[in-house]
Amino acid sequence: MHPHKTELGHTVLQTHRAALDLRQRRALILCDGKRSLAELSGMLGNDVPELIAQLRREGYLQADAAPAPLAVPPAPAAVTAAPASTPATPPASVERRRSMVAARIYVLDILALQRNPTAAQLHKLLQAAREEGDTVNALKLALSHLPAMTSAGYTERVRGRLQEVLPEAHLTAVLEAAPLPA
Repeated sequence: MHPHKTELGHTVLQTHRAALDLRQRRALILCDGKRSLAELSGMLGNDVPELIAQLRREGYLQADAAPAPLAVPPAPAAVTAAPASTPATPPASVERRRSMVAARIYVLDILALQRNPTAAQLHKLLQAAREEGDTVNALKLALSHLPAMTSAGYTERVRGRLQEVLPEAHLTAVLEAAPLPA
């Protein structure tokens, strides 16, 4: 099966209006009709069949008539072999999704979308941050200014996505410093 976006899926990605979490959004972006479930599983993890099924039920994706049984078995076979050799693989793959680089890139993209001089300054500050501490401070600063530049709902979605990608060690430092908009 080679899932691809429906018109609703394209619209959701362009408008940022749907309540998709980061994994759903990534899956929707990667489903271009050219990638099989096995390829998507390699990129997004082992729960891709359930994730794709959920996005199909919600009307964001549709699939062509390619035979699904050929695409699905290779991924479980690889998963079965991996835990036998390294029992710590599943927790590492979950932790691998959290990274300071991913959080930094995400906030840089959010700031670039804002048409605001403050956002441009914050973008430059975050882009120039090289040390982890400087990056954390720039993320805190960006989140504290975001409510003044955009809607409360958008700010909450940004905070929610950051909660998914930021390393757990920095969650409290970054998200507590940026209060929710009133």
